[in-house]
Order: sequence, then C-alpha cells, then structure tokens
Amino acid sequence: MKHLIPVITLALLTSGCTIVPGSHVPTGKAEADVDLQDRIEYFAITPQLIAQQRAAATREPVLNQALEQEIRNYDYVVHPGDVLSITVWDHPELTIPAGSERGAAEAGNWVHSDGTIFYPYVGTVEVAGLKVTEIRDILRERLAEYIESPQIDVTVAAFRSKRVYVTGEVSQPGTLPITNIPLTLLEAISAAGGVTDIADWTDVTLTRNGETRRYSLRELYTAGNTEQNLLLRPNDIVHVARNDAAKVFVLGEVNEPQSILFGRSDISLAEALAEAGGYTQITADANGIFVIRQAPPESEELAYVFQLDARNATALVLADQFSLQPRDIVFVTAAPLARWNRIIAQIMPTAQALYFLGRADEELIRADD
Repeated sequence: MKHLIPVITLALLTSGCTIVPGSHVPTGKAEADVDLQDRIEYFAITPQLIAQQRAAATREPVLNQALEQEIRNYDYVVHPGDVLSITVWDHPELTIPAGSERGAAEAGNWVHSDGTIFYPYVGTVEVAGLKVTEIRDILRERLAEYIESPQIDVTVAAFRSKRVYVTGEVSQPGTLPITNIPLTLLEAISAAGGVTDIADWTDVTLTRNGETRRYSLRELYTAGNTEQNLLLRPNDIVHVARNDAAKVFVLGEVNEPQSILFGRSDISLAEALAEAGGYTQITADANGIFVIRQAPPESEELAYVFQLDARNATALVLADQFSLQPRDIVFVTAAPLARWNRIIAQIMPTAQALYFLGRADEELIRADD
C-alpha cells in the first residue's frame, strides 16, 4: 500500500486546481494581456448597499409637457377614405337619414380618392387635409347662396384613412384607427388588450418613418415617467417584445440550477434562490453566495460582483431586499469540505484500481516463489 501514496499525492497535486467546482478559474495567455481581476468591482450585500440601491431606484415622476401640449392642440384632419356626416338644420332634404337599415357610416359622404366629396347645391368640395370645422365653414359659405343663414354640423362618421399597427406580445395585435380622439402609445397598447404574461414591458419599440425608438412601460407605470409616452401618428408601428432574454441564472450549489424569467415585478435574490430549491445545506458555502452582473457599457469595469454572507440566517432578510436585474448570474459556491469530498470521490476509483493491481502483482510474485 505504501507505493500508492506517491500516486495519490500526485493526483491531488495535479487535480486540485481542476476538479474543484467553482474554486479556480483556469489561467492562460489572455491573463498576461488583460488582468480581469482589475476590471471587476466587488460589493458586500449590506444594509448600506440596500439603502443606496433604493435611493438610486427612487425617481420623481416626470411630466411630458410636449405631449400635453400636443394633446391640447390635437384636431383630426380628414383624408381620402373617411366618411363625413353632414347635417343642415331645418333642411331635412339636404341631410341623408341613417335609418334602421344603414348606419351613419353607410349614409354619410365618402371622401373619394381625389380628396373630394359631392354635396347638393354646392357640388364638388375638396376636403382632404382639412379639419371638420374648416369643411363646415366652406359648406356654410356656399349654401348661403341658396339658404338664409344655414346651420351646418359636420362630423366624421367613419375613420378609415389613417391607422397605427400594434404587434408583438399584446392580447389583440392588429390595427387601430386614428380618430378625433388623440391616441397615445399607452392607450394603443391598452386598446390592443394590454401586454401578455411573456411580454417585456421594458422593451416597447415605435417605428416611424423608418426610424425606431425604444420605450419602457415599466418606467411609465412604476415611475410615472410620461416621457415614455407619446402621441401616435398615422402608420406608426408599435411592437412589444418578448421577455425571453430577460432571465436570471441560478447556478452552483443549489438544488435545482435553472434560469428564471423576469415577470412584471422585480425578482429578489431570496426569490431566485427559492425558485432554485434553495442552496444545499450540506455542500454549499453560505459565505459564498454571489451575484455577478455585467457592468454598464460606459463603465470601465467588466462586471460587478455582489457577495452575501448567509452564515447567519437573518442575513437572508438582505437577500429578500436585494433586487436582481435581467441577465444576473446567481452563483453559490461549494464549502471547502464538500470540495475535498469530491476530490476524494474522483480519486478513489483510480486508487482502488492501483491497489488491487498491486495486490495481484504481489500474489503472482508469491506464486513464482
């Protein structure tokens, strides 16, 4: 058995840096060029850190003054395809009744492709590009030649010329008409049935005239940031993305390593650990619960690493207060004893094979003697 000791020692020396899960990051020539340790910033998850994060997340509501002004000044402009309803009071012969068989849209005056309508006595009138108040003034002026002080009312019976498109993760994707009521981004999504359970409400894009901008319903709903809302225009395309990429990864010494989708609310570190079945009491190092987060593009750092010391169970209260972000990696390291046991478990089959091989050699030698 003595001749096996050098073999086991050699195995320990050669495997100690490679088979211990989470205990070592292999080095190579790349580290000679870039020292990754210098580009990682470490933080302990403490009450002070939680207070700083809460203060940074607290934002005052932002009022979109430009949007408010646009809504106040909004007035619908008629275009080809719309249907007008024109009423001349005390002159029913000039008003086409709707009746029970047809509604106002069928009985009204359709704006032709050349932007005109035909009206009795007046003849052809160019209405495309005009507001209903402007159309009313034109008709009143021309009918005054035949009727004394005509009282005219003009409305849009059917809005068919302009529309917006709502696609992606909404309950009822499709088209919405632009009407005489201002239509904002938020109202369009609500009219489409709201977002689905797998929608990424931080990733709503608006495509207009070939340009795409991104908006966040989360900022709008939770922070009251109305700068994330705007008045829609004809042919706008609103798209709500899926939340497939908005995940948190829980790895290491947990019972069920997995990725967790972000919903409409924040996920805390405690919730992520609970979703993964909790960390293993026997093999996990309670001092080694880490959250690895990619640093912002403008930062010189590569990543931020947050460490929770959960050896005291009351520290899990901090885990419940620590909010995760999409693409965070939660990693629970193994305890030193668990790493040692795994080393032994991997070495023992080889050691046993060598031991029995040595015994067989000794028996052959005895047999020869």
